[in-house]
Amino acid sequence: MELNLWAVVGVMLVAFVTFYIGFRSSRLASTTPDFLVARRTVRSSRNAAAVSGEYLSAASFLGVAGLVLKDGADALWYPIGFTAGYLALMVFVAAPLRRSGAYTLPDFCEARLGSSALRGLATAFVVFIGILYLVPQLQGAGLTVARILPFPTWIGSLLVAAVVMVNVFGGGMRAITVVQAFQYWLKLFAIAVPTFVMCALFFGEGGLHGSMRGLTEPVPPTFTEATAIDVQTPVVLQVKERTTLTANGTVGGREVHSSVLWEPGEYSVDAGTTLNFFEGSSVPVVVGAPADNESWLRPVAGTSDMFLTYSLILATFLGTMGLPHVLVRFYTNPDGRAARRTTLHVLLLLSLFYLFPVLIGALSRLYVPELLVTGRTDLAVLALPTKIAPGVLGEILGAVTAAGAFAAFLSTSSGLVVSVAGVLSTDMLRGRVADFRYATAIAGGVPLLLSIVLRPTDISLTVGMSFALAASTFCPVLLLGIWWRRLTWVGAAAGILVGGALVLGALVVNTISNYTGNWAWALLSQPAIVTVPVAFLTVILVSKATQRTLPTDVNRIRLRMHAPDRLGFIRDRDVARFGTAEERARLAQGRHRQ
Repeated sequence: MELNLWAVVGVMLVAFVTFYIGFRSSRLASTTPDFLVARRTVRSSRNAAAVSGEYLSAASFLGVAGLVLKDGADALWYPIGFTAGYLALMVFVAAPLRRSGAYTLPDFCEARLGSSALRGLATAFVVFIGILYLVPQLQGAGLTVARILPFPTWIGSLLVAAVVMVNVFGGGMRAITVVQAFQYWLKLFAIAVPTFVMCALFFGEGGLHGSMRGLTEPVPPTFTEATAIDVQTPVVLQVKERTTLTANGTVGGREVHSSVLWEPGEYSVDAGTTLNFFEGSSVPVVVGAPADNESWLRPVAGTSDMFLTYSLILATFLGTMGLPHVLVRFYTNPDGRAARRTTLHVLLLLSLFYLFPVLIGALSRLYVPELLVTGRTDLAVLALPTKIAPGVLGEILGAVTAAGAFAAFLSTSSGLVVSVAGVLSTDMLRGRVADFRYATAIAGGVPLLLSIVLRPTDISLTVGMSFALAASTFCPVLLLGIWWRRLTWVGAAAGILVGGALVLGALVVNTISNYTGNWAWALLSQPAIVTVPVAFLTVILVSKATQRTLPTDVNRIRLRMHAPDRLGFIRDRDVARFGTAEERARLAQGRHRQ
């Protein structure tokens, strides 16, 4: 692969600007509330940009376009679910959660249900969800750097982890709020401008040309030029039309170093094999993906796919309100009204962004169909510009998208590290600024090691499992804790354990299956349609059976969450625990920080 100096400069510039903004902002951070919740003084417009910057992760910037390239119409549920989740968050959770006065998700569990045991359980799941979400971000960063530099993938993962940990170490939430707000607008520019340019080039050249086949034709996509593909991980390919190619490696279990004729069917290709296709040849795709364009455009092919689709919708719609790194941003608003206004702004910002990955995914099926052979479709955003605009223009567009992708890794990773470090420092350590910094090293170091050791998969699919885990654990506790008086800590703990165990069990089985022949039931890759109802049912039944553990101050707590902000019932628990003597005195007099 040729070295793209423009992309190298873009990525390094993003890393430097991110570090500089974080460094400047960190000078204002000196206390624990600064590091945990930015002193709860972030205005709604900035917080909305920060939430959007944090939320638009590798799964959004790279993964959505890759899934559209591979799965077509079925993949559109990802951006829809990712965005619609904020509607549920705005209606049911944002304002009451902020009025509770909590500063972390485990702190909300203890504040609402009065159980330190439940708080400890919530801490464990916050850490696990954070790690599960952070690993694909670091792997995506490695993929991006390996795309533009002849370096191993772990170099990119290390670079992102280092920049993130330095920023979080220096200023915590106060520093990364400004960083993430800046990175949202950078990501929007980095995906919107290249998309407009590439669409203009496509239509300006008259659309389809050469051996391209239209996306509505009932045939496989074709290679637009002679293409050599290095298979880096074992794949099983499905062939729709007779295809002639040359192979150098192991195909179908035997060594091949000559021309091969593939009849329609399935063929296994081992890692280290090189496949050479001729211009105009049909593109084989990994088993499970639509083999022809007609199927690619047709949503939900069968009953199994329908269950997976509904499961995905449930996971993304309800999982958003259970993601710790998303919820922690709403603790930074001054009051509940600002939290709800922030969520409304986020809906608008996300809706604008997700228009562009869908267009890139469709163009990629025409110009870079070779990604369908290896299954590395997450590279579509990075590979498309140089194919649709060869030369300096393509390199510049590729540099812009690479810089945007790198910003995505940095912003989401920053939020994840802050949320995990905040929970570790306040629940496992003493909550001092020094403890937050120790926790930052753990929150960033462990996922970095896992991202190097584990085999990368589709980023959106991995993140989808994080949404399923959040929807099956914290979502029932939040919704019922805010809106149902009879919730008990025993019921909440039972729901978290049952829902979490089911999702984690599915994750383990699915991971083993990926390494041993992909034999697992497809629904195990997205189990929310089973795990979420079971978790809600468990919470309700166990709570009804344990009413003797109902908190005695439940009415007072619920009044605080639902009373209008102007009545002044908010009591910020971070001030009570970590604030200065003056702040604690003001809190004791019934006044909170506006």
